[in-house]
Amino acid sequence: MTDSCPVAFFVSDSTGITAETLGNTLITQFPAQRFERHTVPFLTTADHAHQVAARITTAAETGRTTVVFSTVVDPHLRGILEAGAGYFVDLFGSHIHQLEAALHTTANPQPGRAHGLGDAIRYQSRMTAVEYAMEHDDGQSIRALERADLILIAPSRCGKTPTSMYLALQHGIRTANFPLVDEDFAHRSLPAPIAAYATKCFGLTSQPLRLSQVRQERRPGTIYASLPQCTWELRNAQQMYALNDIPHLNSAFMSVEEISATILQRMDLQETGTVKPPGVV
Repeated sequence: MTDSCPVAFFVSDSTGITAETLGNTLITQFPAQRFERHTVPFLTTADHAHQVAARITTAAETGRTTVVFSTVVDPHLRGILEAGAGYFVDLFGSHIHQLEAALHTTANPQPGRAHGLGDAIRYQSRMTAVEYAMEHDDGQSIRALERADLILIAPSRCGKTPTSMYLALQHGIRTANFPLVDEDFAHRSLPAPIAAYATKCFGLTSQPLRLSQVRQERRPGTIYASLPQCTWELRNAQQMYALNDIPHLNSAFMSVEEISATILQRMDLQETGTVKPPGVV
């Protein structure tokens, strides 16, 4: 990171996840810029806000472009931050008035609602889904597969585990994932434990060279990581999906967020893990 690179502060009165996500999304629209990033979570007092504003001003006084992405709810704390020398991007306050007008009511600001325990049912759903995904990772358990919202299948190292965990933690989707092995490829049918749940299955593939590179990091110099083996497995997985009418996608160069969003859309799943009502898109 050079001394002339721009600086981004992601400031939040909660975990900072929303500020980081939205701020980084905006930053990616400027690929030529390499930002120095600082995340400031749990900003809830005026003293803390003044300290952060001073840090922002210090960064700006070096001559570097300094941008502040804020999801702070309290207007007083937002004002302290905005008084600093950085360019203030209000990811919360700039939209709340529009929403108040649309809903014909006044907002009741309270820090931390986005990631707190305010919605106990949604929170419990996500925690239950995480526990389910952990138990059913990589075919470790076949217990209660009927409770799965989704079963991910793929050759090893195609992204099953991170996708399962992301879907559970972010969307409350109970996801089991099951590895495909040579025996499965030989007869081209779904593995016996999940054969009865074909309508819940979604397949992942990859690009042979990419898969080989990923496997080489785990088990270098083995047949498992060789390009011919990866090519063979991916070709057979593709054929298996086609023969069993399993929807699938190539995850080689997709982020876990992109993979998950595609699966949610194509499997018609909504956040709580239930199927959307007919006609809802």
